[in-house]
Amino acid sequence: MKILLTGASGQVGHELARSLRPLGELVAPGHAQCDLADLDQLRAVLRAARPNLIVNAAAYTAVDRAEGEGALAMRINADAPALMAQEARALGAALLHYSTDYVFDGSSAAPYVETDTPAPLNVYGQSKLAGEQAIAAAGIPHLILRTSWLYGMHGNNFLLTMLRLARERPQLRIVADQHGAPTWSRTVADTSAQLLGLALAGGAPWWQRHGGLYHLGSQGQTSWAGFAEAIFAATGTACEVIPISAAEYGASAPRPANSRLNCARLMALCGPLPHWRAALADCLAGASASGAVGPE
Repeated sequence: MKILLTGASGQVGHELARSLRPLGELVAPGHAQCDLADLDQLRAVLRAARPNLIVNAAAYTAVDRAEGEGALAMRINADAPALMAQEARALGAALLHYSTDYVFDGSSAAPYVETDTPAPLNVYGQSKLAGEQAIAAAGIPHLILRTSWLYGMHGNNFLLTMLRLARERPQLRIVADQHGAPTWSRTVADTSAQLLGLALAGGAPWWQRHGGLYHLGSQGQTSWAGFAEAIFAATGTACEVIPISAAEYGASAPRPANSRLNCARLMALCGPLPHWRAALADCLAGASASGAVGPE
């Protein structure tokens, strides 16, 4: 089994590089060798590697900047996954791809299920939805995992931003009217490896029965302000959180007010997913043990 992993330097890709190794030979080119904005380069990498499985953890994730860089976001988040699906079909390979809660508009009062109709509010969400659709239309064995509110001790994310800003300011104004489930990147990576292990053991019949779209996120819910308060409480950081509205924050790209994902379909295959508070504690405990984070 030869696995090609894109985006290995990102927060999910960094964790995947660890969790996927037991499944086979892992090839993980860096950004310079595999830039999804360069479709010719991507095609050449795929044809040279000839993988049995492509895991795409690379993406354009600058949500606000995407409003003015729509063509670039679409090339990376839609055109590149479409190309991966085309090359996978030629190789007889399977594809695992990551998407986002931002394909929804957040108007539902309930957590979103896989069959709910997407209606993205921003360019980033539109580009990710287009990528999903291109893969689904390719007729290949595939898994698309939508996740939300990713964080970890690697890459750029809310957790690390909060810890950095709290060292600089005694108070932080944080949005309190958007709700979701903070999801540790390691949870995503380990659950992905578990799911792929089932797929590889089951072969073609497994893909035919279970391939497709799943929601993958922590259980429970909070707001961004609640997440920040939990981070500061867990790390002993003295920083006051002042709740504000999304309108007061004034981001360039609108976000869904409800980002909660119903993960029952995935848990029927892989078992329970952790509550967001438990996953945050595990993440910070590991970081504290390594000296990466501690009380302020």
